[in-house]
Amino acid sequence: MIIAIDGPAASGKGTLARRVADAMDYAYLDTGLLYRATGAKVLAENGDPADEAVAVSAAENLSAADLEDEALRSEEVGTAASKVAAIPRVRAVLLDFQRTLARTPPGGKRGAVLDGRDIGTVVCPDAPIKFYLTASVEERANRRFKQLQEKNPAAIYERVLKELEERDARDSARDVAPLKMADDAIHIDTDRLNANAVFDAVMAHIHTHMGADD
Repeated sequence: MIIAIDGPAASGKGTLARRVADAMDYAYLDTGLLYRATGAKVLAENGDPADEAVAVSAAENLSAADLEDEALRSEEVGTAASKVAAIPRVRAVLLDFQRTLARTPPGGKRGAVLDGRDIGTVVCPDAPIKFYLTASVEERANRRFKQLQEKNPAAIYERVLKELEERDARDSARDVAPLKMADDAIHIDTDRLNANAVFDAVMAHIHTHMGADD
């Protein structure tokens, strides 16, 4: 069983995917973390995330330890991730990793939950259960701003909003695997829903789907 959860940055997909994986005892992969780790690796070497050769080399040399770095959640790394993700050869390198985990989950798990921007459209288009989370860019910026303030009281909302708008534009306009909703995905607008309400709605749909397959 593969459950795909897509959506733009700060839509709540990561929090949801982790909860669903825990509830179902499935493997979990934050696919965006692969691109963040690639972008972070480029920045650590003072490289340009938009440089194809540099970005591909970083993707090919990722290690498990690279995915554990707390700095991967920074806005700077998020911007770099969006740039390396627009490079076809980087996506090709990381695509096999994602598909392998989805189809043969580690630890003998019966299924996998993957969240990202192209899980339902490119990585696992045959996933039987797909969700697409959205929220207004203002609401998403507010959520991200509050998260950043906990670590950096000097965070500026207007800057967070601008960076999200620019990232949305890059992710939606890129030629390879752009951010978009799969035709058969369940759309959930999280603007006026808290995390618990979103989780309950998603789990209800999952149980309905699995019950129908029995």
